[in-house]
Amino acid sequence: MTRPVALVTGARQGLGRGIALGLAKAGFDVAGLDLVVDKKAEAVVRELEALGAKAWFGPMDLADLGCHAGAIDAAEAALGPVDALVNNAGIASRPLTDLLEIGAAAFDMNLGVNLRGTFFFTQELAKRMVSRKVDSYRSITFITSIAASHVSTDRSPYCVSKAGLSMVAKLYADRLGTHGIAVHEIRPGFIRTEMTGSAPADKIDAYIDSGAVAQRRWGEPHDIGTVTASLASGALPYVTGQPIYVDGGFHIPTA
Repeated sequence: MTRPVALVTGARQGLGRGIALGLAKAGFDVAGLDLVVDKKAEAVVRELEALGAKAWFGPMDLADLGCHAGAIDAAEAALGPVDALVNNAGIASRPLTDLLEIGAAAFDMNLGVNLRGTFFFTQELAKRMVSRKVDSYRSITFITSIAASHVSTDRSPYCVSKAGLSMVAKLYADRLGTHGIAVHEIRPGFIRTEMTGSAPADKIDAYIDSGAVAQRRWGEPHDIGTVTASLASGALPYVTGQPIYVDGGFHIPTA
């Protein structure tokens, strides 16, 4: 049987790697894209192949709109038409900067990758999906963040980009529904990755232990990978356009 093909942006490490592995375990062949193809990317390819998946990795700068089509062309030439897109790539707000001090350059850089780049990359892939008439389940998943709904005044560009990306997910869900393409949004909580490793871990540890996270632990990349693979496999076929929190209960309002 032909395996479905998933395309994951930012698949070289962290959440992207966890998502790619989760998809391979669920029966997908996986194409990964990231800024560079290095030893980390090659290691991910080997891990995917060890799980029985065909795997391919290519370079792409998400902020460079001109390279989107070529990156998708290369992925599809290697593995075939994409059935599941996972928009995972993104950058953090570093250094942490107060809302009243943030500059335009830092703001534009963050939104250029997280929001603008992802919007137009999805547009390019969605047009290809629409042009192909198939009966199989197809999906687009946006990895946003608890920052889409929770304020952090020293991460303002990141919060704005993720809140905007949440709306992008709804827009694509509405536009693509008649074509049988489901659109999902996953909002991770505190997940141990290379990106969160640059944040003050002791402060977050104390925050989790205080009960702010109901399950009293950090999330791991495989937590996101498991949920992403379930969605991409069509386990929730009548769900589209809504945020799904994978945050150990952080989003639960408490008195």
